[in-house]
Parts: sequence; C-alpha cells; structure tokens
Amino acid sequence: MTIMTSLSPRALSAPESGIVEVVNYARGRDGLIPLWVGEGDLPTPDFITRAAAEALVAGETFYTWQRGIPPLREALARYYQRRFQKTLAPENFYVTGSGMQAIKLAIEAIASPGDEMVLLTPAWPNFAAAADLSGVRPVSVPLRFENGKWQLDLDRLESAIGERTRALFINTPSNPTGWTATQDDPRAILSLARKRGLWIIADEIYALYYYLGGRAPSFLDIMEEDDRILFVNSFSKNWSMTGWRVGWIVAPPAIGQVLENLIQYSTSGVAQFMQRGAVVALDEGDRFVDDNVAKARRNRDMLCDALIATNRVETLKPDGALYAFLKIDGVTDARRAAIDIVDKTGVGLAPGTAFGEGGSLFMRACFLRDPAQIAEAADRLRTYILGR
Repeated sequence: MTIMTSLSPRALSAPESGIVEVVNYARGRDGLIPLWVGEGDLPTPDFITRAAAEALVAGETFYTWQRGIPPLREALARYYQRRFQKTLAPENFYVTGSGMQAIKLAIEAIASPGDEMVLLTPAWPNFAAAADLSGVRPVSVPLRFENGKWQLDLDRLESAIGERTRALFINTPSNPTGWTATQDDPRAILSLARKRGLWIIADEIYALYYYLGGRAPSFLDIMEEDDRILFVNSFSKNWSMTGWRVGWIVAPPAIGQVLENLIQYSTSGVAQFMQRGAVVALDEGDRFVDDNVAKARRNRDMLCDALIATNRVETLKPDGALYAFLKIDGVTDARRAAIDIVDKTGVGLAPGTAFGEGGSLFMRACFLRDPAQIAEAADRLRTYILGR
C-alpha cells in the first residue's frame, strides 16, 4: 500500500479546481490581466483594516463566541434591515470562516452521507465539491441557454428531485452565468421545496450586484418564519475582503446549537479582531459597496459590448454577479482555449469546463477590475476572437 492509496477515497476524489489549474499555469507573467478568479483588484479599504488592526493591537486575540461576537451579529441584523428590508434578530446569524465554510456547514447540517442535493449548473465548482466531500451526491440541473440568455427550467428542476434529495442549492445572481432569478422564480422554487419537504440553501452573495435596479430578488422577500431556508454569504465580494475568509449563515434560531457545534468542531470560531473589521464593513461600507457595483456595471457594458460586436461571441449582458460567461465561436474545448488565450493574449479567463454540466463551451471573465484593464482585455480578446 502506498501513501496515496492509504488515504480516504473521499479525499482522493476531491477534484483539482479547473480555475486554479489555469491560474497556476500562468501566474506571474508580465502584462497579465487576470480575469479568472472572482474578486476585484482593490485591497480592503482602510476603514475596515484599521478597525481590525486596532482590535489586534488591543489584545483581542483569545477564543471568542462560536456563533460570532454579539456586535457583528447585531451589525448583520442592521445590514439586512437596511439592504433587504427584512427584520431579523441577531440570533438568526452565525459567523463562519468564509462563505465556503458556510456552504460546507449548511450542507452538513441538513444532509447525511448518501443523500442528494440538487443544484443549478453551470455553477461554481465548490458547491458540488463541498457536497461530495460530505458524502452527499450533487445532482446537476442545467439552466437553459437560449439566444445568449440563461433561464430556469422549473420542470427540469422538479424532475431531478428523488427520494434521497434533501436540499435545493440556489445561487442567484449566479456564478458563473449571471443568471438572476426573476420575481416569480423564488416563489416557484419555494413552493416546490415546501411541497417536497426540502431545504433550500440560498447563496445570494451577489444580491447587490444587480444591474436592473435596486437589489436582486431574494427568498427573504417571500419566506415565512417556518420555511426551511439557510442563507450562505461572505464578506469577500462586497467589501474586497476575499483574503479575510469571513462569512455567515442566516438560519432559524432553533438550529443555532447545531450550527455552533459544527463551527466548534471545524474552526472553533473566527478571530475576534477580524470580526471587528467585519462590523465596520457592514456599518460604514455602503458607499464602498455601491461604488463597486457601479464600477462593475460600467465594466460589464464595456467588455460585453466589445465582444458581442465581433459577432463571434454568443452572450448577453448578465443581469447580476461579476462575470461575463462567453461562448466563443469555434471553441470546443474551453480548458485548451483558456491556455491558448493566456499564451496569445495575456488575458486570464476561467474555462467553462470548471463549472460543471452546461459550461464546457464557455469562458468566464470577472469584470470587477480597473476599467483601463477591462478596456485592454476587451481589445486583446477582440483581436484574438477575430483572428481565429
């Protein structure tokens, strides 16, 4: 028996990220414009880092509340009242070590090995991988792609539900497609979940990155107190805090002890000084978030207009999120194309093969960057596409 064969099958089955593969291939090249990962190019703003630094210097370095420090849970309640017009108690919030951990804990709280979780694809690969690592089988339901636009097929979603299904995983606005639920979609999905006795795990991390006005439709707008919904979220995108690894779950207080236990036996809580920064992000960061959303909207228009004008890219401007999901004429292997594009243009894109069923012919570009970089990337990609 070798070292590798002595490892658990579940660990060995964890896939290499198709996004990270391309990143590792080209990282550090001169003149590179990295549009492959889902983050902006701005560092965390000073008013947030200063609060964390002051708490660190003040000695807030001890074990802390597993559920999150009370000031952060109270700030989350204020944030949801302000941004979602939803009154929630601090007891509805559970602070996690990233949005990724929020997803993993949400799955483990409601599903057992051998159960199934239905998710809409193309999707961020970590959703399915998190389920797999928990012994839960992810069942893909591809969105429909017609005339450059992604749409939910509710009949297809319902037909994917089986005897072992425990949850529907719904990411809207979507990474990578930009698909955003209409006002009617959450009602239909929630009605289906109620009828079949299922949980919904709602990833609404991009809710404020919505380009049709206001914020995106949310399950919070229609849910009742006894609905089985867990919301997973993160500080990463709104406040340029990807490296902080701080997230949260919105959940019924009745399951609070279960979530606290899961946090205890995974990370034992998030560093208190980091939570102090998160409090300030929520209470003082609205203008920063709004500026980020406005920049994303302008860059979306710039990038998509330039590429659609080639008449060789099938896509429409996404209604939400941070990504253009591009179907380029002649691309039949997105992984190979991503390598070719970075070699020939210096623009880093994520291959659609990384995002599961329905994504293999697409390329993902994150447009939350310096507008000058987006303009240059659009020009390089336009030249590449027209030269194919």
